[in-house]
Amino acid sequence: METWRLIPLQINNGFMNMSIDEAILNHVAKGESPNTIRFYRWKPSTVSIGFFQNVFEEVNLDLCEKLGVDVVRRITGGGAVYHDFKGEITYSVVYDENRASLPKEIRGSYAAICSGIILALRRMGLSPLFRGNKRGSCPDVVLEGKKISGNARTRRHAAILQHGTILLRVNPNVMFRVLRKPVPSVNDGEKAFKIACEKVKGINDVSSGKITIDEIYRSLIEGFQEALKVNLEVGELSSSETSEAELLCKRKYRNPEWLFNRHV
Repeated sequence: METWRLIPLQINNGFMNMSIDEAILNHVAKGESPNTIRFYRWKPSTVSIGFFQNVFEEVNLDLCEKLGVDVVRRITGGGAVYHDFKGEITYSVVYDENRASLPKEIRGSYAAICSGIILALRRMGLSPLFRGNKRGSCPDVVLEGKKISGNARTRRHAAILQHGTILLRVNPNVMFRVLRKPVPSVNDGEKAFKIACEKVKGINDVSSGKITIDEIYRSLIEGFQEALKVNLEVGELSSSETSEAELLCKRKYRNPEWLFNRHV
């Protein structure tokens, strides 16, 4: 059985969260770090936009400033996401395709990684499903027909970064107001708001349960170990990863040029 590194649950701002993910990806790509799974939360709450998105089209920046919500651009694709500090836990999986027994085909590897979430929730008595979306959009995990996890990825050489949300509770009046296009295909703002409220829910919104961050975190560790058939060994960032993350945070993710310039 393969042994992967587990970076235990951390709380960072969105700029540092994205910096750490990229630093790990770069080190795995160079063969300097092991395949890694980490879990994190966002404080303050943050909107992250996909690599190719236009922040002015996707995010209500004035409302974010008013509410104290940070805004950051990811290196992964996909759409804009609101990450609520109290209502979400996020995972990231970084691995070298040549050093992992995961499918090489994109949808297959998406499904394998998302199985970590599915198995974790099944351990808690729930019945989630993997939903492979249409070509060009990222797969997700649904519970009773409601999206409770969105996922996105990128690659460097043979190294893959996939990260995604696990929603415990959704605050629709914040989530779907800070996002200008909660349903990208719908132009009417109020109609999009209502549709989004029905489509995206938190686990506790759907199950009427009281699952805590700590409970889902412990279950996710077991779920990912089972899904990926790996042994997770608790570790920490190397000094080189930490230094690179700090530099990326300062020079890239906090740099307005990275956020506001659309990357096409």
